[in-house]
Amino acid sequence: MDNNWFEEMERRIPKGKIRTRFAPSPTGYMHVGNLRTALYTWLIARHGDGTFILRIEDTDQGRLVEGAVDVIYKTMAQCRLDHDEGPDLGGPVGPYIQTERRPLYGKYAQLLIERGHAYRCFCEKAESEEDSGDFGRGDDPCRSLSEQEAQRRADAGEPFVVRQRIPHEGSTTFHDEIFGDITVENATLDDQVLIKRDGLPTYNFANVVDDHLMGITHVVRGSEYLSSAPKYNLLYEGFGWEIPKYVHCSPVMRDAHNKMSKRHGDPSYEDLIAQGYLTDAVLNYVALLGWSPGGEQEIYSLDELREIFDLHGISKSPAIFDIEKLRYFNSAYIRAMSPEAFAAVAEPYIRQAVKNEAYDAAAIAGLLQQRTELLTEIPEKLDFFDELPAYDVELFTHKKSKSDAASSKDVLEKIVPVFEALEAWTDESLLAAMVSLAEGMGAKNAKVMWPVRIAAAGKAVTPGGAVEICRILGKDETLRRLRIALEKLA
Repeated sequence: MDNNWFEEMERRIPKGKIRTRFAPSPTGYMHVGNLRTALYTWLIARHGDGTFILRIEDTDQGRLVEGAVDVIYKTMAQCRLDHDEGPDLGGPVGPYIQTERRPLYGKYAQLLIERGHAYRCFCEKAESEEDSGDFGRGDDPCRSLSEQEAQRRADAGEPFVVRQRIPHEGSTTFHDEIFGDITVENATLDDQVLIKRDGLPTYNFANVVDDHLMGITHVVRGSEYLSSAPKYNLLYEGFGWEIPKYVHCSPVMRDAHNKMSKRHGDPSYEDLIAQGYLTDAVLNYVALLGWSPGGEQEIYSLDELREIFDLHGISKSPAIFDIEKLRYFNSAYIRAMSPEAFAAVAEPYIRQAVKNEAYDAAAIAGLLQQRTELLTEIPEKLDFFDELPAYDVELFTHKKSKSDAASSKDVLEKIVPVFEALEAWTDESLLAAMVSLAEGMGAKNAKVMWPVRIAAAGKAVTPGGAVEICRILGKDETLRRLRIALEKLA
């Protein structure tokens, strides 16, 4: 082996600061657990003034989904989880796509073979069995082959995989930042496949080699990989490499017994955005799925999370994804937005229902902001603007307002000429006109405002009251609709 090549690879490794990586497989959508991993790895790097790396792990060619890499980039950009090195940016330890690093893995596998920590296995096993490790070490005759015999068979073109040589005796102890020290008997570990027959590495081998060569200091992954961690440790030890800090996060569950799964209809990040949730609300909620900063505060901006994030706040217990809790977060974020920011995100939803450009979308947004929990709820609240819906005169009957068909007819007959005479069509002038009429009738304001709102909107429940709806509809359309109501009540 060319030791100079390995020494040069070592010299390339950046040192002296925190380096984390998010290493998704391009196999489809970004589920909530993946997003949480990306967020935590980003927060660890940013909190420690470190480097955040994006690496694409595409060695499992059978599961690749066209367009999935674009989904990864789009999601990371929308969530403002910016990376410092990656396939699109380059960096000192590229390439950052695993299949482009393919020549590396064979060399490191050969080095491991020479050091006695791996061996070639020529046994006929299905690739699924190779990947799963479902292969009894004690039954493998290849484990005891001499290196000369193994090399002879390989040179003769006999297909093989490379397996890790796990010690028969003793135990392996690894440390996790969340779970502490964990000791596993070596006899319980399988000789996992490192290099498959096609020459591509398995995930379990590639991620160890890549994490070392990229100088990764903190490895964040799901707790389902705890069982593989002792084998990772043995690989690091076999190479003589420093072991990074492991951070195993407990799963995100949809209930007490089941992990979230797309197969069961659980939403991905893209699904949540399509359902009307804001990215900032999703990030805030996902950050708290298994991590707590302590105290009573729940609402944090991404910058605030960056400042306070601490590994020790991560819980060992699974986190249950509560869609109603996320809905609460979303409504809180919507209410806290500036009117301009809300109008910008709401306008596409407003225009789904209000096609008439004469109606100001920003003005309509002002009616909605304090009454909206999901952006997707907006269109159904606004269907009366473009066209007055068919409605029953029973809507004019409202006990609390002391209104009925007869009193409503009386109110509308009196308010129409008042509205006709208004020179300014503003909230102030409309309110003053209706309050003045109510006073003149010796009635409460609702006695006037209820029939006006029903006549203007044709609905019992609307965003905003009579004043705001009439102002947005404009003078001519308001008067037209009030006259239609009078015809209904005649």
